[in-house]
Amino acid sequence: LPGGDRFVLIEFGDELTLELNFFSQTVARETTEQNVKGVVETAPCFSSLLVHYEPDVISFADLQKEMTRLIEGCSQTDDVEVLSRLIYMPTVYLDPWTQAAMEEYREKINPDKQPDPQFITDLNGLEDVDQFVRCHSGTEYWCAALGFWPGTPFLMPLDPRCKLFAPKYNPPRTFTPRGTIGMGGGSTAIYPVDGPGGYQIFARTPIPIWDAEKRLPEFAEQRWLLQPTDRLKFVQCSVEEFEAIERKVDEGTYQINITGYSKVSLNSYKAWVDTLDLSKRF
Repeated sequence: LPGGDRFVLIEFGDELTLELNFFSQTVARETTEQNVKGVVETAPCFSSLLVHYEPDVISFADLQKEMTRLIEGCSQTDDVEVLSRLIYMPTVYLDPWTQAAMEEYREKINPDKQPDPQFITDLNGLEDVDQFVRCHSGTEYWCAALGFWPGTPFLMPLDPRCKLFAPKYNPPRTFTPRGTIGMGGGSTAIYPVDGPGGYQIFARTPIPIWDAEKRLPEFAEQRWLLQPTDRLKFVQCSVEEFEAIERKVDEGTYQINITGYSKVSLNSYKAWVDTLDLSKRF
């Protein structure tokens, strides 16, 4: 599909699955490696791929043909192994900062808005907010894409028993504190800076994912922390632990807990999912 006067949008499906994201990442990688004429860059997402091209070099119709040829030649992704980092993110669930943002929204915009954690709990048929916290924190999250604001991760739960869904705010909030964790649709995201927002919010992490000042060594080469194919684990912590970590981040002395690269296999992942009882929640 045309995505503007110099973009092609390719959709591979309409679900949030690891298989579709593997394929999107594979096509993006092949496009770069084959040096497709006129392509400036690619932006893979959950189950789609945006291709930025130069229309003075290649026409939309010709690029359609080139991408169709490349996609048909891509191997099945079941046998693909992807290198992936695991990053542990200390997180305060049901925290006072997102609570304040929700209260401000109700005071200024929509007094009938149900608190976000309870709204997600009710919408997904969970017993209570505590079960929601257990469910959301009970899995690793796959970073399928970066976007919206530089460094913002779009995350999907790897354990299918932890899949949750919620619509975005309508209208959106005017303020969200940096480090806020929220979800819209089936995607979880982290807000890199203070600003407006529309995701349902329920937690906050002190770990920066965007740092223009490059205070920590993890930002020495770039201002964003995460990259597609990373895995994130939200580890529950207290407000006091949050504040202690935040002070160390400001001082430039905090060390983010990042494991070395390990291989993620789609075949192995599917075999693991087949062993689960998907009717049970955490």
